[in-house]
Amino acid sequence: MTSAVRNLLIGSTEAYSGKSAAILGIAYQLQQTKLDIAYGKHLGTSLASNRTAGREEDLDFIAEELQLSGDRIHSPLLFLDEQTIHNRLQGQDPTDYPQKLRESVAKQSGELILWEGPGTIAEGKLFDLSLVQTAQVLDASVFLVARFHSIDLVDSLLAAKEQLGKYLLGVLINDVPTRKMEATSNIIRPFLEAQGIPVFGILPRSGLLRSVSVKELVNQLRAEVLCRPDKLDLMVESLTIGAMNVSSALEFFRKGLNMAVVTGGDRTEIQLAALETSTQCLILTGHIRPQRYILNRAEDLEIPVLSVDLDTLTTVEIIDRAFGNVRVHEPIKVHYIHELMAEHFDLKRFTNLLGF
Repeated sequence: MTSAVRNLLIGSTEAYSGKSAAILGIAYQLQQTKLDIAYGKHLGTSLASNRTAGREEDLDFIAEELQLSGDRIHSPLLFLDEQTIHNRLQGQDPTDYPQKLRESVAKQSGELILWEGPGTIAEGKLFDLSLVQTAQVLDASVFLVARFHSIDLVDSLLAAKEQLGKYLLGVLINDVPTRKMEATSNIIRPFLEAQGIPVFGILPRSGLLRSVSVKELVNQLRAEVLCRPDKLDLMVESLTIGAMNVSSALEFFRKGLNMAVVTGGDRTEIQLAALETSTQCLILTGHIRPQRYILNRAEDLEIPVLSVDLDTLTTVEIIDRAFGNVRVHEPIKVHYIHELMAEHFDLKRFTNLLGF
């Protein structure tokens, strides 16, 4: 690696804070400035079918979106699965991963390498590749993405600054509810700046970015698609359970937006009520096929109907997990991320502090 190549490590205070989305948005803007970037992920978490090649889904997706050549992509050194962790704990893996990372980086090209870091500040510690340790190995600036839950966010960022010290470049505050945007901009941001923590952007909460595709729900639920398999790219932003009486259900459904409605396969009136509102897919539990006219109506309205061999509680738990592990692999999300970062991210300040 030549002295001209710089490293930026993108980390987070908790998993699923929006690192991949931030990388897509930032990298796209940097490419517009003609900066020669590379992308790497040294700790793998999302396994793809080509794991034997040391690749993973998120890395492949981002590399493809950014149209990076092979010498601009750094594959994981290891995957953080249960077997890998057991091997380390039992002394069966004595690998010096920091040294392995140094050797790998020496082969990289580009002006700036964007490294997607661990899900938390501590993750990877067992392998001497926590966020702080990786920053030290790479001599990298660290850019943190923090998801807004409450004003307690300040505590986690102050603690992160204490741990990262000189390596912390700044932060991006993500997923801020509309009602909290003003306070975040006028109170939290100035406070963090005064503590020496640059805030490069504050991103508002987006129903679209928190959504999951019907196709993803089909995969997670192992569902049978009863109609409109051509509409599995529809995006689901909320989950509703159709367990009440019909009049109450209809009133409730009318308040929803881009819903997945879960109800029993024998609840015909509830199914029909759901189809007449903002429903993106109907999920029928108990592996009970609906009436023919329900499927006919769903066909006409272009709403997929799924059947699962699960009870309602299990179905809802699986869908909730899908919402909690949202990825940005849909084209509509990528386009929105580009727009969101262009509007809310201070690229000029960011690149100045990086030294470009």
